[in-house]
Amino acid sequence: MEKGREAAMAEKEFGPGHLALPEDDGKVAHLRGLQIPSIGLAATDGTTVDLAEGGLTVVYVYPRTSPAVGGALEGWDAIPGARGCTSQSCAFRDHFAELKGVGVERLFGLSTQSTDYQKEAAERLHLPFPLLSDSSLSLSRALELPLFEVRGMTLIKRLTLIIDNGRIEHVFYPVSPPERNASDVMAWLSSRRT
Repeated sequence: MEKGREAAMAEKEFGPGHLALPEDDGKVAHLRGLQIPSIGLAATDGTTVDLAEGGLTVVYVYPRTSPAVGGALEGWDAIPGARGCTSQSCAFRDHFAELKGVGVERLFGLSTQSTDYQKEAAERLHLPFPLLSDSSLSLSRALELPLFEVRGMTLIKRLTLIIDNGRIEHVFYPVSPPERNASDVMAWLSSRRT
């Protein structure tokens, strides 16, 4: 096989930089139209957030952010859709005002990491919105979100929920590439308004 064709095939299977690309495994098909259960989630701003309350809400769910020092876990890039939590968060940060402009009342990131761990990332990335912790897996289990295990940690596969008045209106899954997710959400919300 010629070198150029081999690289193109690898990019199709693993994506740019040879990252494993996620595929739609059907594990979120049940979510659209579902009422969010009333579960309090600790937020990095010191509040407790209930996603069953409030108006138009965007929740981007990510596996985990890497610590400020050190890097990703060994083999992280081989896990489909795992890489890109920081770039996804930064994209939502950069489009925060625009998301508000298309009607988003609340924006959150969510992972199974502890609030203390998340606070460092929220501060380091200068996020203008809180991150939510589902370290107890209460919301993940209630909604039957797609989970995976790595090094003794239970993590949620990357997805984004559009919630309106406590009901899931739309789900982005799989999310790839993560840095484009905020733009995709804005485009979908803009088309919803017309």
